[in-house]
Amino acid sequence: MSTLRPALLTDHYELTMVSAALKDGTADRRCVFEVFSRRLPTGRRYGVVAGTARLIDLIRDFRFDPTEIDFLSRTGVVDEAGAAWLADYRFTGDIDGYAEGELFFPNSPILTVSGGFAECVVLETLVLSVLNHDSAVAAAAARMVTAARGRALIEMGSRRAHEEAAVAAARAAYLAGFRFTSNLAAGARYGIPTAGTAAHAFTLLHHDERAAFASQVATLGKDTTLLVDTYDISQGIRNAIAVAGPELRAVRIDSGDLAVIAQQCRELLDSLGATETKIIVSGDLDEHAIASLAAEPVDMYGAGTAVVTGSGAPTAGLVYKLVEVEGRPVVKRSEHKATIGGRKVAVRRHKPTGTATEEIIVPQGVPDRQPNDRMLQHSYVVDGEPVALPSLDESREHLRECLISIPWEGLKLSGGDPAVPVSVVPAD
Repeated sequence: MSTLRPALLTDHYELTMVSAALKDGTADRRCVFEVFSRRLPTGRRYGVVAGTARLIDLIRDFRFDPTEIDFLSRTGVVDEAGAAWLADYRFTGDIDGYAEGELFFPNSPILTVSGGFAECVVLETLVLSVLNHDSAVAAAAARMVTAARGRALIEMGSRRAHEEAAVAAARAAYLAGFRFTSNLAAGARYGIPTAGTAAHAFTLLHHDERAAFASQVATLGKDTTLLVDTYDISQGIRNAIAVAGPELRAVRIDSGDLAVIAQQCRELLDSLGATETKIIVSGDLDEHAIASLAAEPVDMYGAGTAVVTGSGAPTAGLVYKLVEVEGRPVVKRSEHKATIGGRKVAVRRHKPTGTATEEIIVPQGVPDRQPNDRMLQHSYVVDGEPVALPSLDESREHLRECLISIPWEGLKLSGGDPAVPVSVVPAD
């Protein structure tokens, strides 16, 4: 499990509101908060819901221990009544939302948190921290999977992220269709297949390249990957095959003009009889770089910095807004930040062939169902108790099916309209 203490992810202003609400008697008013995005990041045609299962685990363990409460009291963040409330805190409300691996679009109500005002508002930072990060990584990773056209991807970005974010990013990338991660913590925690090879440092450690390759093969056998670009790539390939023979599983290239080098590498490997040796490329790859290599003889891509940072969109742009108080819709009217009042229900509409055509969002009601509609919200927590959730592999398959369902234009890497238009039906 994570070493992260979820309670102290709470923001100062959330506890200010809790203290004030306790004092004026509004803390227990039944409220509904929704998580949604006003717009997709520039150039994106869909978002991907990710991190929900992680979030529910964190909410289940969301407690303030005496040391934390003492800190909050000593620093004046909470008064005596607030400290007593935190000591007894347990989330007792309901959480519903889109399935993990579901696609979302502007205004999609991807998570709904219902309960007393105080018990819901104190979760805002935790909810947004998890969902904004994981959804950003998953959307970037999904675009890379599309660009790879069936070729495998390995997530290699741990060194470009916070240590806990690295594990979460590996999970989100796997959800999106990456086949492996180099992060062993993610492998242990989530059962994600791990893979990796030696770095340039291992080659530099030895007197020459052949000695480094021989050591690696002696330890791991020929079913390994040799990094061949420490010095001269062509000679590196020759050294790799001389040491391991044509049965070597793969070579990796981490620099240079990969399109040109991949072609030369394939030709050289074939001339040396290593026709089954795979070519893995890495080095600051994003979805556009991967797409540019579609015609080249590449067998696997290693993606690092771009995937763990959302490939230019490090947040999904999700917000957590109050939309209902004691059954009464409430709205925010701020310029460019207006909200739509009332709890909402959403369905995805499809053609008989399975192609998604529209997302329908209905405030304060149930949409008229058509034969090929799919309800998008599911229960995650009921009366404070988490319900059984799909496995990570099941969520991964769900995303794969969702990507198949959208019109092909929605998979383009170029900017454009959302893959599926969203209609918000006014409340009666």
